[in-house]
Amino acid sequence: MPALHRVFLVGPMGAGKTTIGKYLAQHLKLRFVDTDTEIEARTGADIPWIFDVEGEEGFRVREQQVVEEMTLWDGVVLATGGGVILRPENRRALAGRGYVVYLYATVDEQVRRTRRDRRRPLLQNGDPEQILRDLMTERDPLYREIADHIIETDTCSPRTVAQRLVRELLEES
Repeated sequence: MPALHRVFLVGPMGAGKTTIGKYLAQHLKLRFVDTDTEIEARTGADIPWIFDVEGEEGFRVREQQVVEEMTLWDGVVLATGGGVILRPENRRALAGRGYVVYLYATVDEQVRRTRRDRRRPLLQNGDPEQILRDLMTERDPLYREIADHIIETDTCSPRTVAQRLVRELLEES
């Protein structure tokens, strides 16, 4: 199995990074951490509030600082926000410091999973399905660019995806 003391999960919103990450951390006996949760803990504000007050750019600055630090932590499964790969510095930190898993979900599945979630600032203005399609067009190549492993999350429960991922990683070694 690849050296898995730092596993970084990337992918679009609704792919299951947080939920799958928690199960994966249990299987690998690592600590689970989440960049968005860390940003909220450090600022004392939730992500939608940060977007409202500082805009997406302000949020991305905070996100980059957290990624720079958290990608150096050992013994972690790290779930990242969907847009983390937009900054080249984040892509370099993720790809260079750990094992990157791209959790792929189709746009239809993303729409289904995020349709009632009001904590997704990018989906609040406009047609969520079109926004998700546009984001996927822009971001999918970037996820693939840094991914050591890609796994599809549409058809299985998060627990099953985590178990399958552990099996696939064992087969890679």
